[in-house]
Amino acid sequence: MPKIQFLPKDVTIEVKEGTSILDAALENNIHINHNCGGNCACSTCHVIIESGFDTLNEVSEDEEDMLDEAEGLTDTSRLACQAIITKDLIVRIPETESTWDDDTF
Repeated sequence: MPKIQFLPKDVTIEVKEGTSILDAALENNIHINHNCGGNCACSTCHVIIESGFDTLNEVSEDEEDMLDEAEGLTDTSRLACQAIITKDLIVRIPETESTWDDDTF
């Protein structure tokens, strides 16, 4: 099973291949904002892929449009609700999106 390391907290989890980054995070009590419920209708679940970007599914036109609205956009930015996991990843939750709780992990 693929592993995802979430930064800045440095938490690593195993997930089933074919799971979105958002679903993987939420199933493991890792908070990522997702105001639209994971429907590619906002940019609040914006994450930065530090490693493994090329292993993710292609960015759709709808996702590209939403990413244009994301704060701190990079060349390896994705919407967590749209990025499907197939291999190991390192994912950074931007500070504006990260609300890590000290009690989590």
